[in-house]
Amino acid sequence: MTQRATSPMILALLITSLGFATLIFAQEAASPPLIYGAYYTGTLFVLYLGVRLLLPHSDVLLLPIVTMLTGIGLVMIFRLTYDIEGAENLATTQAIWILVGSGAMFIIVLLFRNYHRLFDYKYLLALGAVALIASTFTPFGYEVNGARLWVAIGPVNFQPSEFARIALVIFFAGYLAEKRDVMTATSRTVLGIQIPALKYFGPVALVWAASLGLLVFEKDLGSSLLFFAVPLFMLYAATGRIAYVLLGTVLFSVGSLVTYFLFGHVQLRVQSWLDPWEDPDGTGFQILQSIFNIADGGLTGTGLGAGFSQTIPEVETDFIFSAIASELGLLGATAVLLAFLAFVYRGIKISLLAEDEASKLLAFGLTAMFALQTLVIVGGVTKAIPLTGITLPFVSYGGSSVVGSFILTALLLVISEKAGKREAEETLYEDGA
Repeated sequence: MTQRATSPMILALLITSLGFATLIFAQEAASPPLIYGAYYTGTLFVLYLGVRLLLPHSDVLLLPIVTMLTGIGLVMIFRLTYDIEGAENLATTQAIWILVGSGAMFIIVLLFRNYHRLFDYKYLLALGAVALIASTFTPFGYEVNGARLWVAIGPVNFQPSEFARIALVIFFAGYLAEKRDVMTATSRTVLGIQIPALKYFGPVALVWAASLGLLVFEKDLGSSLLFFAVPLFMLYAATGRIAYVLLGTVLFSVGSLVTYFLFGHVQLRVQSWLDPWEDPDGTGFQILQSIFNIADGGLTGTGLGAGFSQTIPEVETDFIFSAIASELGLLGATAVLLAFLAFVYRGIKISLLAEDEASKLLAFGLTAMFALQTLVIVGGVTKAIPLTGITLPFVSYGGSSVVGSFILTALLLVISEKAGKREAEETLYEDGA
């Protein structure tokens, strides 16, 4: 393991450690920040060593980026919930979920280095994804803020859709790679749009419709957007047909209009987006407080621990980016967004370097899902688009989101290993020649 490979990881850990060290002075809490900082540094560094040992040719920047984002999230969650009545254990819970996510990443890296085996079970994964989404309608499921998207099994609460969408991306990647040629060919034209034969397009449409339908009934419209858009992007990447994108845009527009009239909480979100001042102490309170906090941060921020982000309800989940912009300013918020951009860039590069169609589509689909989720939540808290209620990957509080993001990263790492190994062998051959 070279110094060049470990330097980004050390830098990411130093940034997180600096954040916790700052909280010692900002919140006059010497012991907890030191404990959290040491725990986090140890967990992620051990994970990094394990990944580099098992996947020596994998992308060297993905895990440092994840470390920095997750660390910033843990620092902000501790800062926002420390000494707040009823929220004392949120940072501890997040730390536990980071440990679980790290374990999930290590297991995938250890057992699925030959990830192509996953494509052999693509139909089973699609069925499992639909079953996961449907599990919220069982006695274990329950509703939060008008959306039925949580499942409680004993002391563990999680969102099945966080894992279902990863399974669906694997299904779509495997299926589209297998049927790419026949999907590109057309057999009929509907409304001027050429479509493939039903027997080839049918499985995609069936899984797509089943997952979307269940999500609509759950009223989880943020995840519905991801479940709709990501397969559409993958379909375009596989076939190169812009007609699919146009048709998908029309269907999405119609579906959005229908859900607006069907669900009252969607109407409230759209109204609070259009005019939050209509009800500043009610439906518009969250978004107004978010905007005030972002504006208060200015260029350099109020300083870690010196903002008033606790005025935003559920700031540690949906609005954590607003807290970052408030206390770290435009410069800090931009740095965080650049880290997300770097993750997306590495993901797209992995997709381009992958040697087979299924791997390319899988890496592209996972990266597109990550990018769209980031875009939607940042757009929502800045009032660029209506708020959908999904989390900021790696940063927001939430166990399902953290573990799902670690699994997504693990899959990108195992895909990059093959490409990196092939590139190293070609370089060695050229040097020998």
